[in-house]
Amino acid sequence: MAMKPKVMNLFTLMWVSAAFNISIRNLGIFATTGMQMVFFALITLVIFYVPIALVTAELSTTFPKMGGIAVWVKEAFGKKIGLLAIWLQWIYMNIAMIAMLYFISASLSFIFAPELVHNKVYLISMNVFLIWLFTYFNLKGLKVSTKISMSFFIAGILIPAIFIIILGLIYLFQHKPIQIDTTFSPKNYLPDFHFASFVILIGFMRAFGGIEGSAVHANSVDNPKKNYPIAIFFAVSLGFLINVLGSMALAFVIPQKDISLIGGVMSAFSIYFTKYNLKFLIPVLGFFVAVGQMGGFSTWLAGPVKGLLQTAKEGELPHFFQKVNKQNMPSNLMLIQAIIISVTSSIFLLVSSSINMSFWISVALSMMIYVSMYFLMILSCLYLRYKKPHIQRVFKIPYKNIGVWIVAIIGMMTMVFAFSMALIPPSQLGKENITKYFLILSISIVVVFIIPFIIHRLKKPSWNILNK
Repeated sequence: MAMKPKVMNLFTLMWVSAAFNISIRNLGIFATTGMQMVFFALITLVIFYVPIALVTAELSTTFPKMGGIAVWVKEAFGKKIGLLAIWLQWIYMNIAMIAMLYFISASLSFIFAPELVHNKVYLISMNVFLIWLFTYFNLKGLKVSTKISMSFFIAGILIPAIFIIILGLIYLFQHKPIQIDTTFSPKNYLPDFHFASFVILIGFMRAFGGIEGSAVHANSVDNPKKNYPIAIFFAVSLGFLINVLGSMALAFVIPQKDISLIGGVMSAFSIYFTKYNLKFLIPVLGFFVAVGQMGGFSTWLAGPVKGLLQTAKEGELPHFFQKVNKQNMPSNLMLIQAIIISVTSSIFLLVSSSINMSFWISVALSMMIYVSMYFLMILSCLYLRYKKPHIQRVFKIPYKNIGVWIVAIIGMMTMVFAFSMALIPPSQLGKENITKYFLILSISIVVVFIIPFIIHRLKKPSWNILNK
């Protein structure tokens, strides 16, 4: 039987990996930290970004199979914990995509009517339309999905980011007044190390997550053992540069008080382009920024669900969830996914009386879920070094077992820190809501963790189609 041609070559894989990992949504927020963004970005790079990238590179080249983290954790700790890992990644995606949808819809409103950014009917309608539009495109197959991810990322994230950075450089070369103090001193470059500093660090970590996402497509990649490490470190380098240089470009041009008061990155871009007398470009940028986020949204829709499909085929989910269409896409899982995101994103807007509480719970819950998944991934990498030492590892974390221990300890401590920070309610909620916040968050995380164990307990031997 002839082998199916691979959908992703190195070039495609590089841009799909970047689409999982890179956004310009957070440039305005990062710019509010002034020159301290350098400190936060470097710390995030050392304790979060690099450890995750190194672990992903080793695991993806050691086990280049469809499923990504589901395969890696299963190899280390068995099917039950493998199901838990991919479940956490998939649930994270369902929650995190809500914020991305709001951002896309808000960016699109800048094209024709900026005031619609606060209109619930518009936001709900646009969100639902986008969910089903990109679910439809993804059901057309991985070839279509990867083209959308790659082209939308280049058009909507890479080009706008480069444009913003170039304008920042022009501003410097024209010797115009820089809006932040760039004097090299501890006060300018180092935070005060109080609670707010830790919250900012968590924000940087959230922005740099997702580098492991493209590994779910391993069986569609040309020469994965060689190409995955290249693609991963390309995405890491590009993501770091875009976030730091793009945020710095905004901070140089826009006064800090204006950035602090704005509601989103498109508002920051509006101020930014007004400074250059380029106000007419704001709707154009709004369109391209929305396009970039659509690419990221589409990429995530087709990502974790492929890992969940592989787990389903191994007997962890009923036959209904194992169905694929002619393009080998998990049709039933993707339709269920679209329904879940449609309902939850609409509820968040409709329940206006508790929208603030809902927002913070969704942010904290998604963070707790994702760092739990990362903890399992890092622990699996460490354990597999000892459990399966003779498997060929094309890429290995440097310095033998000492190196993997250092990376694992730093990475797992970071995940425990992030998980703990997410439990602390933000000051915006007020003292009267602290108990409610903690209870809802605690119950939610327990429910999220217990569901895959219940599913595993109820599974039947007939579910496993791979052994038939």
